[in-house]
Amino acid sequence: MMAPNPTVAVFALTRQGAALARRLARGLAEDGYAPTLGLPRRLADEFGPEICFETLGEALASHFNAFAGHVVVAATGLTVRLIAPLLKSKTSDPAVVVLTQDGRFAISLLSGHLGGGNQLASAAARALGGQAIISTATDLEGRPALEILARDHGLAVEDLSRLAYFSRLLVEGDKVGISDPEGFLTPHLDPWPDSFDFCRDHGPSPRVVVDYRLGQTGPLDLVLRPRFIFLGLGCHRGVDLAELEELIARELIRHQLALGAVAALATIDTRAEEPALAELCRKNNWALMTFSKDELGRVKTPNPSETVNRNIGVASVCEAAALLAARTDRLIISKVKSPRATLAAALGGHTA
Repeated sequence: MMAPNPTVAVFALTRQGAALARRLARGLAEDGYAPTLGLPRRLADEFGPEICFETLGEALASHFNAFAGHVVVAATGLTVRLIAPLLKSKTSDPAVVVLTQDGRFAISLLSGHLGGGNQLASAAARALGGQAIISTATDLEGRPALEILARDHGLAVEDLSRLAYFSRLLVEGDKVGISDPEGFLTPHLDPWPDSFDFCRDHGPSPRVVVDYRLGQTGPLDLVLRPRFIFLGLGCHRGVDLAELEELIARELIRHQLALGAVAALATIDTRAEEPALAELCRKNNWALMTFSKDELGRVKTPNPSETVNRNIGVASVCEAAALLAARTDRLIISKVKSPRATLAAALGGHTA
């Protein structure tokens, strides 16, 4: 599932390429992208780009991570040499598509799956009446791409290094064993009935395991974590990040819950700017959800506190925040304490 209005930089080097790039930018905008035109400074007056540059290498280096994707109207070899020093990881690199100067071919060069490069190449081809060139094997063979299925259905891949083995099995036409006891992914696999062998919780390894719990996997399994655990947190001002991390890790392990299955952290709005909370969410790629005293006060919780009520003006922060964030009335972790924080957790709604 493509993010809404992904940002795309469209670069060209020549006058002919600039005309094509401007036309492409209009087409991408109509296809749901947010394009930005980048051209050499010598063409600025004629085409009015948003980005002007002296060299394409400098432009790519300066803007590489500022956009979800890049379309470069230039030779493939040149583009490869320019982006090579900028590459870090398939999980974070933006998509790169090379477009021939006549618009006939849009080549998905980098981050075809996770970065949306294949989608971007297809969008560019549609806009110009050309042909998308996509080389990822699962696409060519009509097989499912596990990383895309995971992304599109809210699952976190626990160890990306395991993807290659299972992708090879799928490309070669072998069945992949899958354990999905609560049906997070299974309902979405109907288009590929010959690609998966559905097994019980403890089927033969290696297999794909979809579970938010610990202790259900083998060392060779590909683990997909449904991100639907919502943590509620209350804390003193100035609380240390290390204390919060220790509290969360301890309680998740105690309840056999996977850290990778956490979707968000929730708290009272007066703690929204607390540095340790912001850093905790940044490090784990969690959303930070905040609620007002009035919102928290309307939630019935199992462990209200008169002390918290006197100090903050609401009887529960962590439990009420977890329940509100998960939109449920049931906790999987009731309030637990550390010296300067409290924690609770709830499971979000799930429909198979």
